[in-house]
Amino acid sequence: MSVSTPPSLPTRRERPFDPPREYRLLREEDPVSRLSFPDGKVGWLLTRHEDVRAILSDPRFSSDRLRASSPVRAFPIRPDEPVFRSGSFISMDAPEHTRYRRILTRWFTTRRMRELTPRIEQIVAEHLDAMERTGPPADLVPAFALPIPSLVICELLGVPYEDRAAFQDWTSMLLKVGADRDTIFAARDAIWDYIRGLIDRKRREPDDALLSSLVHDPDNGLTPEELTGVGLLLLVAGHETTANMLALGTLTLLTHPEQLRALRERPELIDGAVEELLRYLSIIQFGLVRVAREDVEIGGHLVREGETVVAALSAANRDPEHYPDPDRLDITRPPAQHVAFGHGFHQCLGQQLARSEMKVAYPALFARFPGLRPAVPPEDVPLRDDMVIYGAYSLPLTW
Repeated sequence: MSVSTPPSLPTRRERPFDPPREYRLLREEDPVSRLSFPDGKVGWLLTRHEDVRAILSDPRFSSDRLRASSPVRAFPIRPDEPVFRSGSFISMDAPEHTRYRRILTRWFTTRRMRELTPRIEQIVAEHLDAMERTGPPADLVPAFALPIPSLVICELLGVPYEDRAAFQDWTSMLLKVGADRDTIFAARDAIWDYIRGLIDRKRREPDDALLSSLVHDPDNGLTPEELTGVGLLLLVAGHETTANMLALGTLTLLTHPEQLRALRERPELIDGAVEELLRYLSIIQFGLVRVAREDVEIGGHLVREGETVVAALSAANRDPEHYPDPDRLDITRPPAQHVAFGHGFHQCLGQQLARSEMKVAYPALFARFPGLRPAVPPEDVPLRDDMVIYGAYSLPLTW
């Protein structure tokens, strides 16, 4: 009797704001299901909110990507990866991960984000002024969604904003699912060398930004390689996710006019609106991977030591057991614990920065342009189905 091969990760979206339909079926019928990876190995896919949160906070599951299979790429990490892995604390477990988080947390506290808010407001206003001067139509991605978080993270880290075209291109290559091995390694080499050169410059020419402060802090013990890895991770993560949330969130609200109307009439709803958009869109579209350190039982299934588990964030954020009517956008939805920023030890370090940017940018955009609307049919907006982080490649708008 032959044993059928488990399916691969569902990736095809039938509707732009919804995760693949297969997630709903799996969550209902087989929430802890077998999964085939492109490298030929077999692991597990979790689609239920309860299970996803459980493994993301369970120390029996490792975040070490050197041990994990990728759900969307077949080739392994190259042998010299440990050099590039320095400082990449999202791929580390305690106590390494804990050490990096302790060093960096003070830069991303809620209080520090409040202090940064006036500068975010200024940056947003400047880009809205530029859009208004140029006049409609405008592509929201290069005019607003991408430059705002890029400029904010550049100022926070101390990265020259005039270099944005280069690091945005390198980041795009790193995150493209279909990119070949050589392209990805070349992009990573380029951005690594760029950040390493920047670290060397900060040593000679200190400033008050984050990277320079880390370089000149004698107590943190970070090596040049670790400083480079930290800078690379924060720069890439600090602009890509928020940029795509700003673009895709704007399109979402424009295509849900009753929700946009409620936000305009009641600006105090912005906090809940941001959380609901994070839940509803879940732009880390292929989930998070973990590797079992030992045999662990999940939902009646035995996950063997060394097996890779994919926590499907978008499926968890649409779980009807946790969110009533989960496929409906509702900015007045009562607070619930979504997993758009992950959960547990590795919950996104920069989540308060992302929230601050969105809470400023969305209301300012819709207030400046009351007649804002898509300049093309919504179904013609090119979406980033082929990228690790979902979003829109462009978003033509008029007013």
